[in-house]
Amino acid sequence: MAKGFDGAAPCGALGPVAALGHPREGRLSVHVNGRLRQEGDLAEMIWSVPEIIACLSRLLTLAAGDLVFTGTPAGVGPLRPGDVCVVALAGLGTLTTPILSGPG
Repeated sequence: MAKGFDGAAPCGALGPVAALGHPREGRLSVHVNGRLRQEGDLAEMIWSVPEIIACLSRLLTLAAGDLVFTGTPAGVGPLRPGDVCVVALAGLGTLTTPILSGPG
């Protein structure tokens, strides 16, 4: 559950594979408070998106709209309340997420 807990999966707009295809390349960047923290390309992944889906589908049932979480490029670090995280993937868009204080 390291990547799946309450409030931990902000997600941009979803679209069907029939319209978007399986992206095999595309620059991914993560900026925190305006500073580049992570950068890579889908083409650098160890396994392609179709390979990941094929492997997972042998282990569990996947359904339309399921989200699959993978590793990320170097630069992983904690986010703190007040930070603003901007994730961009070429061809798919940008997602801006302000980090808020937790409950309590």
